[in-house]
Amino acid sequence: MKKIAIIGGGAAGLSCAVMSARKGYSVTLLERGARLGSKLSATGNGQGNVTNLDMSASRYFSDDPLRVSDVIARFGAQDAIGFLESMGGIFLPDGRGRVYPAGRQASAVTDLFRRETEHLGVRVMLGARVTSLSRRKRFELSGDGFSEEADVVVLAAGGKAAANFGTDGTAYALAQSFGHTVAPLSPALVQLRCDRESVRGLKGIRTEAVLRVLRGGKELCRYRGDVLFTDAGVSGDAVFRASSYAEKGDKLLVDLLPDVSEARLRAAIGEARGEDCLLCLVNNGLGRMLYRKADGKEGLISLLKSYPLTVEGKLGFERAQVTRGGIPLKETDGDLMSLKRSGLYFAGEILNADGECGGYNLHWAFASAHCVAEGI
Repeated sequence: MKKIAIIGGGAAGLSCAVMSARKGYSVTLLERGARLGSKLSATGNGQGNVTNLDMSASRYFSDDPLRVSDVIARFGAQDAIGFLESMGGIFLPDGRGRVYPAGRQASAVTDLFRRETEHLGVRVMLGARVTSLSRRKRFELSGDGFSEEADVVVLAAGGKAAANFGTDGTAYALAQSFGHTVAPLSPALVQLRCDRESVRGLKGIRTEAVLRVLRGGKELCRYRGDVLFTDAGVSGDAVFRASSYAEKGDKLLVDLLPDVSEARLRAAIGEARGEDCLLCLVNNGLGRMLYRKADGKEGLISLLKSYPLTVEGKLGFERAQVTRGGIPLKETDGDLMSLKRSGLYFAGEILNADGECGGYNLHWAFASAHCVAEGI
């Protein structure tokens, strides 16, 4: 029986383990942490946004968009839902196409995988950090106090983002030992740092807004969602989505009242004077700050509909949800097997493919694992 060793017990590793074990292979899953699926349990603000009905390669960033398109064409949103429901549970979309477990609990999705791997007889090794990977007749894996052999190895150890979940970027060295390169790494789906004067005194204020990103006067993207002001910039759903496009020096324009026209604002403000002229329009603290900044009534309306911020950078990997960069897809074949070493496969975030916010990165984990399992 072909023996498969999967390095990494996150969404991609767990999916590949289940899919491969269902085909009758002997599967060993090696996870460096104390628990499987730690990062999976935190996804979607703890609610488990597992995929998105609006699935398209245009939602991803990669060195090989055509390969991404092929991978998700082979395993689309309905395939992901069907795979997850084959283990139990019900998964439903919200109004924006984001798919969640009906119970809105990400940790329960992890529990589905744990139950299924146990049922299928997957051998799970926790606290097993692989530090050496080589191949003679078979692959040889070793770490502190253990060694394993396998016919096939799947590297699904994640990227460099969110080191608290055990993804600190050290797994790239295992691929590099076989001659693979690593595309430059940077944090993605992360808070943006902005000029401090523009966010001074606004920490903790959250609002539903439309956020636009401009570079040289050209709009790069716009998203509607939560914008949360922090002591150093902005966070929230809309910001995470925009962070895939924003770079240092870009301009952010925030429509703080996207459902209210300028004419209606003009009427609501009327001839009101003083810092209380925006009562029941925006958060009181935000309103007072805007009033102090504005040059008259028209200036105030302009700030409400297009509040400007300048991007000074992004927070680091420790605060990011995913990693941009990684093992180039062009160094793999159509089933995501290494072109450098036969029998070595890649799945999930370790590859140079990251998606927008909204379930796209978890979908990549499932879809890439499917390609690997089929290839094996």
